[in-house]
Amino acid sequence: MDWYLIALAAIAIYLLIVAFLRTHIPSPPRDGELPEPVSSGGSSVWTALSSHIMFFGPILGLKTENVGFFDWFRRYGRVLRIYGTIGVFMVIIVSVLMVALIALSVNLTIALKPEPTAINKPQNLFLIPGLNEFVPSTFAVWFAFFLTLVIHEFGHAILCRVEQIRVKAMGVLFLIIPIGAFVEPDEEEVKEAASWPRVRMYGAGIMNNLVVGVLCFALLISMIGWAVPSSEPIVVGLYQDYPAAAAQVPIPSVIRSVNGTPVSTSAEVGDLLNLTRPGDHIMVTVENEGVLSEYELNLSPWPGDLGARESGFMGVFYYNGQAVIETTQRFFSPAGFLILLSMPFIPGYEGQQLRVLGFDVEDTSYYQEPFPLYWQVIHLLFWSGFINLAAGLFNALPMLPLDGGLIFREAAERILARRGLQKYGTHLVGAVSSLMLIMMIALFTLPYLFHL
Repeated sequence: MDWYLIALAAIAIYLLIVAFLRTHIPSPPRDGELPEPVSSGGSSVWTALSSHIMFFGPILGLKTENVGFFDWFRRYGRVLRIYGTIGVFMVIIVSVLMVALIALSVNLTIALKPEPTAINKPQNLFLIPGLNEFVPSTFAVWFAFFLTLVIHEFGHAILCRVEQIRVKAMGVLFLIIPIGAFVEPDEEEVKEAASWPRVRMYGAGIMNNLVVGVLCFALLISMIGWAVPSSEPIVVGLYQDYPAAAAQVPIPSVIRSVNGTPVSTSAEVGDLLNLTRPGDHIMVTVENEGVLSEYELNLSPWPGDLGARESGFMGVFYYNGQAVIETTQRFFSPAGFLILLSMPFIPGYEGQQLRVLGFDVEDTSYYQEPFPLYWQVIHLLFWSGFINLAAGLFNALPMLPLDGGLIFREAAERILARRGLQKYGTHLVGAVSSLMLIMMIALFTLPYLFHL
């Protein structure tokens, strides 16, 4: 079934549920009003639910006011204030770097005028699992999605209590699929709080995302070496217009014998091929999906870019699991983490090799797992690191209503107030927010405009 039809069906079901709940759940009383009397029977159930369900237009929210457990963190107030302060400076650094990166990307896009790619498609603008072509709808992705939301909002709530700001409620927002979590601080107490307590509270969610993202990627890199790659000659690619492709050798497949001689490693295949010359005919037995098949190959000379050799050439790529492990282990650095963030979007052979870190691909079967569900754990760590870091970097942008924009507004207002220019604060923050939005839209739309 076409995914558009599935999406329309989901929207229709969601709207029916919202309409049903709106009809049966009484509206909460406004300030100064008495609540509706609770009658006996089924209506009392709907009245009880009204304190846990709310609506924001078409968005359905589920909330609870049982948030007293956040008070437990007040005993560590000194440490958490230091953590929050570090978070504010971290947000400022990340914000500056992200603005520079976006500005550079826009400049390069204007200069190079690239063709639009899959990244520019409308459904790929949002990090929605299953809808975004680069983000699969798997358990690992959804787990990471909710983990990111929870630790972000908990960061705000914990710093609220540390800074003596009351938390009224917390909950989850739904729009067909879960789209967010929230905590509801007392707005009056937030306004009355001093500037530093507010910015620490704003930055805590971003700091949580960045810390958890880095820890997940670090743990992934440390655990990837636990897998033992297969030494079998696993064919995962063919050189076009060369013998294996001409003989239609299937991929993926495992070479089991060459001219009747059993082989168990790619090195053994190479040793046998070293005895051949271009033009020789060999019989290769391969296994594909449990079935053995034999293919006759007329060996060719080696391509010039692979070096001059006298032996015959089959034209196959072998899976190199050890290289994947070693490549991943070299990512333990800020630059390496950025490469991991770009992994789902890396085209070509290298990107396909690294997909074992986050996707349910055939490559996972080319390793001996150190324990059951090992690759599921690796995928959880990858997507938890990916989504947390992506959320942290995005939220650090100096653009309202993001947390980075709120911190930028506090800083701008304080700096301008010292110079008697506080009346320009709102205009400055609005202008910067608009500029950021324009640049991000430009990154996705300019490739289409250049090639109309």
